[in-house]
Amino acid sequence: MKRIRLVIASMALLLMPVLAKATVPIVPLPVSVSVEEGKTFRINRALTASVQGGDSVKRVADTLFSMLPGKVKMKSKGGVIRFVTNADLGPEAYSIDITAKNITIAASRPAGFFYAVQTISQLLAQNKESLPVMKLTDEPRFGWRGFMLDEGRHFFGKDEVKRILDVMALYKMNRFHWHLTDDQGWRIEIKKYPRLTEVGAWRSSEVLGWDTIKPVPLDEPYGGFYTQDDIREIVAYAKDRFIEVMPEIDVPGHTLAAVASYPEILACEPKKKYELWEYQGITDDVMNVANPEAVQMTKDIIDELIPLFPFEYIHLGGDECPTSKWKVNEQCINRLKEIGSDNYRDLQLDYYRKLQDYIKTKPESEQRKLVFWNEVLHGNTKMLDDDITIMAWVGADKAALEAANRGLETILTPQIPYYINRKQSTDPGEPHTQGRGTETVEVVYNYVPMKNVPDNLNSKYKGVQANFWSEYVPDGKLLEYLILPRLAAVAEAGWTPQDQRSYTDFVERIRRHVPIYKSRNLNYAPHIF
Repeated sequence: MKRIRLVIASMALLLMPVLAKATVPIVPLPVSVSVEEGKTFRINRALTASVQGGDSVKRVADTLFSMLPGKVKMKSKGGVIRFVTNADLGPEAYSIDITAKNITIAASRPAGFFYAVQTISQLLAQNKESLPVMKLTDEPRFGWRGFMLDEGRHFFGKDEVKRILDVMALYKMNRFHWHLTDDQGWRIEIKKYPRLTEVGAWRSSEVLGWDTIKPVPLDEPYGGFYTQDDIREIVAYAKDRFIEVMPEIDVPGHTLAAVASYPEILACEPKKKYELWEYQGITDDVMNVANPEAVQMTKDIIDELIPLFPFEYIHLGGDECPTSKWKVNEQCINRLKEIGSDNYRDLQLDYYRKLQDYIKTKPESEQRKLVFWNEVLHGNTKMLDDDITIMAWVGADKAALEAANRGLETILTPQIPYYINRKQSTDPGEPHTQGRGTETVEVVYNYVPMKNVPDNLNSKYKGVQANFWSEYVPDGKLLEYLILPRLAAVAEAGWTPQDQRSYTDFVERIRRHVPIYKSRNLNYAPHIF
């Protein structure tokens, strides 16, 4: 039915007076939009408004009213600006009908109204005195439109995270994947295990080693972490912007910050002295997944995560986990024999199965689905229930297809080109970041999600996500420089039907977003502007 609606919308567009879409600077590009040339709705006058849909919609409407130059007088019905409930629209869909006399915004849920307001805010950035007379209908292609931020390597803090959430909201992205732990830092307070932040949140160097660069010891430790109150504040901030927050606690690999904090529980060699990793790359000092105490500690951590993050998904990592320490650890050798396997990767799956079984003992409101990186496919995934989700990053298209064929849901997060922490230009002055490749805005934009996926597997693809790894990104300004405008390109892939996407058209529209970036004091890469 959705495909039929798109076809009908496209046919209707041919019959409407349409201005070139590039002159309507909306990102992501809406499913259908028509503009009457030369006609506008004047904003700089007294306005009245009415809102259907309860307090949540009223809060969204107030966001729009706060952008307008004058005070808006509320009415019980009618008015110049109308928020109208339309139950026939999808949960994130909306329509906007602007005439010379009034504005009608329709949606079935608060999220749809919110996205309508984001669209209007982009138009207001071009002209604060008037809006074009237009008809617009819109809904997303994918339900998962995500961005992952790594704070294990560098810590950005609450204010910067909120700025990123605001950018995500502007471009109608709805999933914030928060990578909170790694070898180089543990960034979330766990009350039962205070040493995770007392020890694991701090290292002696801000700069991480790479190539010829070595870590430089500091007089004061580098790092930081979020208290549980901080987490609640950011999750609430995201919720107000219709963004769900998925935490990632990366286990059993990328766990040196945790191992250094509790070696007696987590280490494969408990008597060894451990310090936080101060380099990029991978260490083989991973968690001892065969130790019952380590499994119990992970369960305890999950117990504290669940009330902090009400979203139905938790990410448990699963990537880049060397098995070399397991191969010489007596507990691990014995456990592998017990499960009847000779594949050490199955120890990881056995560990995850214990966690999955534990989560399923909880009340329904506290149960969570688990998400993993696609290396998990290297083990016997039949050891796990099939409600896990695979994030496909390395060989993403092939890995996602493999996951879907195994009956697992999947999210496309291709390392190339959706790791938007990498260089975006060959200019000599471009800052050094992770990897030696270059992903321009055009390369990011032109990736085609679900290319050549059989129709019978379409339902297994939840959506797309950009990832940002922060090994070489020590501050928020460089973070913003690297994601903008590439994050907008990923957002359009997640929202706009593939057959309506055009890089040339995108460039024309995104160039008119510079006033938005400047008004928010956002740092952005200038290459295509």
